[in-house]
Amino acid sequence: MLDSVACSSVPINLSDLSVVLSNNVICRVALGRKCDGRFIGESGGLNDLLREAQQSLGGFCIADFFPWMGWLCKFNGLEARVEKNFKEFDKLYDKLLQEHLDPRRPKPEHEDLVDVLLRLQKDPNREVELSDDSIKSALMDMFIAGTDTSSATLVWTMTELIRNPYAMRRVQEEVRRVSKGKEMVQESDLPQLVYLKSVVKESLRVHPPAPLLVPRETIEDCKIGDYEIPARTRVYISASSISMDPKSWKNPEEFRPERFLHSSIDFSGQHYELIPFGFGRRGCPGMNFSIVLIELALANLLHRYNWELPQGVTREDLDMEEAFGITMHKKTPLFVVASPVQYCAGH
Repeated sequence: MLDSVACSSVPINLSDLSVVLSNNVICRVALGRKCDGRFIGESGGLNDLLREAQQSLGGFCIADFFPWMGWLCKFNGLEARVEKNFKEFDKLYDKLLQEHLDPRRPKPEHEDLVDVLLRLQKDPNREVELSDDSIKSALMDMFIAGTDTSSATLVWTMTELIRNPYAMRRVQEEVRRVSKGKEMVQESDLPQLVYLKSVVKESLRVHPPAPLLVPRETIEDCKIGDYEIPARTRVYISASSISMDPKSWKNPEEFRPERFLHSSIDFSGQHYELIPFGFGRRGCPGMNFSIVLIELALANLLHRYNWELPQGVTREDLDMEEAFGITMHKKTPLFVVASPVQYCAGH
């Protein structure tokens, strides 16, 4: 991603670059390689499949609101789109599994996720069955949940920093002080980046990547507040409404990372006023992975470059409208101009 920024002399579409970054990181972890054109850029490749899956998941399905009308999905094309997308994913995952099982494949220096799962599959002492379909499901979770949410959060965070010059200046000063002249910020530097962590928390509060958490279903009649909820009712929790509740947050519409500097509130699911990753057993299992990805990418973008809007565009011109979908993306791409910062070791 940093190389793409460095090679550009025109305004950069940071929205597109953030998707490429997230895809490449997930590919390296899950498959042991970058998502190059041979694999992701071709027609019907992973990039196209992910885009189609995310659009389908975020599309309107009347059965979500009126289950007895689910038969209509057979006629509006949604069910056919989902089935076609699933079959294409299944074919791609079959190909990936066969590549990893090929005895002629060079032994990698480090195992990727597929290597680990295939090794566990062969373990005679395993306690639960691990089928090929289970491995495919794990890959689907990684790509669908990992790439979309991380890229959306990175774009929203950069957008808010550009709109708030004081926060931008303060977080860049911190990152550059902690890096001590190094060319790249390392994962080991992250614990010292207190203000940057507050920036990410505030971004997740104002722009939770999944405004509606994974739904629950009641197993018995229950009462929450003044609401009587019958058994077998699907319940949606609005993370965005909770994180913007004035009862919990002073001036909730204001982007102010300082509110987290001397606060114990975290997004691990223990503080219910901030639950962008859910909570309990249904919380996001990839939370820690996603946070490290976001913080490390953001730290290096802020460390290596100064950021401005294209000529003629002001902070007030930035479109903050959200796109409709299962993940809350910025509706219009974020175009920015990057100015490289030169570093010398020890300075």
